[in-house]
Amino acid sequence: MGKKINIKNLPTGYQSLITNGRHAIVGDEPMASKGTDLGFSPEDLILSSIAMCKVATVRYIARKNNWTIGEVDGEFELNVKRGEGGKLSTHVTAKIKIEGDLTAEQKTELLKQADACYVHRMIEGEWNIESAQELIITEAVTA
Repeated sequence: MGKKINIKNLPTGYQSLITNGRHAIVGDEPMASKGTDLGFSPEDLILSSIAMCKVATVRYIARKNNWTIGEVDGEFELNVKRGEGGKLSTHVTAKIKIEGDLTAEQKTELLKQADACYVHRMIEGEWNIESAQELIITEAVTA
């Protein structure tokens, strides 16, 4: 079974309570888009997914190879441009700082592996996003 997200739109701005059934976060639009800017924007959430996956992959590969690392921090930036026919072009920059007792070759390998993280590969892969349908919630019948 695939991943599932439920979202409840709140009456203030464009705030939404986003949950996977175990954890919840608040999403919103920035003030410039008539939101209240009290949560992550949709673009923030996409960029956060990429950032978290890359950093987690660095930690995973280091642990797998028994390499001693300390903090793994990153700075990620997303820029979107509108092209011909309204088509969007997205550019992401990823900078990762890896502390620890590592050789230059080990750091290079960790950064290479970060670029092969699951979310990076998923975004570059083939997508099929179905058209939105009405969600119909049925009442449970009690005996």
